[in-house]
Amino acid sequence: MNKVETIIVKTFNASSGLRAAEEKVIVAALKDLAKSIQDNADLILRANKKDLARQNPGDPKLDRLMLNKKRIDDIAAAIRQISTLEDPTGKILEKKVMKNGLRLEKISVPLGLVAAIYESRPNVTFDIAALCLRSRNGCVLKGSSEAENTNKAALAIIKKVLKENNLPAECINLLPSERKTVQEIFTATKYIDVIIPRGSDELIKFVRKNSLVPVIETGAGVCHVYVERHANLDKAIDIVVNAKVSRPSVCNAMDTVIIDKKIESEFLGKLKTAFKNYEVEIFADKDAFKYLKGYPHLKKATVKDFAREFLSLKCAVKSVSDFDEALKHIQEYSTKHSEAIVSEDKEICERFLKEVDAATVYANASTRFTDGEEFGLGAEIGISTQKLHARGPFALEKLVTEKWLLRGDGQIRN
Repeated sequence: MNKVETIIVKTFNASSGLRAAEEKVIVAALKDLAKSIQDNADLILRANKKDLARQNPGDPKLDRLMLNKKRIDDIAAAIRQISTLEDPTGKILEKKVMKNGLRLEKISVPLGLVAAIYESRPNVTFDIAALCLRSRNGCVLKGSSEAENTNKAALAIIKKVLKENNLPAECINLLPSERKTVQEIFTATKYIDVIIPRGSDELIKFVRKNSLVPVIETGAGVCHVYVERHANLDKAIDIVVNAKVSRPSVCNAMDTVIIDKKIESEFLGKLKTAFKNYEVEIFADKDAFKYLKGYPHLKKATVKDFAREFLSLKCAVKSVSDFDEALKHIQEYSTKHSEAIVSEDKEICERFLKEVDAATVYANASTRFTDGEEFGLGAEIGISTQKLHARGPFALEKLVTEKWLLRGDGQIRN
């Protein structure tokens, strides 16, 4: 048995201890973990500094990798919130007595052993560990080499808290960051119940294509904001700017602005001024380009630009003649993550909400709200863009499956 398989088997065996743990013990451990993260902030930041020092300063993924005091406080706050959420396991979903006297129940139970494969973001290590602990799932974590020092520091804190609360320390483990580790995960069908990839579209497609273990996708985001002809333009500017610049490296950031041709002259004039302050690079289609001339960071868009998840201070601009053309463009290029319309026409907004096929659809709000914590779900494993099992913020409530229990008194089937 090699090193990776040994860790997986240890985690599988230890995870059964979580199912038997008392509710108050798990809640106490989560509260202790939140406190310990803040108490050890300097240790975490020193480890993170080592990881940052090894990266290319111009890499857009740097923001995802970076931790600071505020982000550590946010991680701790999210874990405290998770501790207040109801245990999603052990719920009676259905109950009845059959004609032959068999008493039948359907209950919620943990998924079992969850494997997470993710890039750059060390906060994900804490988020997934806390969510799996609250839902009584074991987890093996395969982070990237970019965040190796931070992830190791995080795991040491997690394991110490588990031991102090008399919970099985091996129920959460960090796998080697080497690329070859994923091949072991893909074939561990005897032990791992589900793989959850979180990162680039390339990573997610690779996992989906190669894994023998079931996969729940947390998809890449090519997100649109459609400024419809009846939009309040000042409101639209605020929403578009927030969706693009507040944190451009995350999956719920806007990638393309769709603008109705009837208002594009006035709107794009305002957008030039707003985006110039942030040096946003714009890739504009032919029609929008003429209204953006003079903007210092302007390029002509190609078809490929409309399919890009930029993850940086870049965006595309697409001009449309009407609502139907906007919907057609979204249908063509959306990854079904987060889509938004800005309009004062309530009927048009309702059509957009009903007809756009995405995990989260907005009327008159920024796409940046697509987040488990913002939705009151606590931290999330990711944003699921698929339709089976979970869709949207993949949080605590979805880290369970179902189990049927039948209690009898000697019944046999005829």
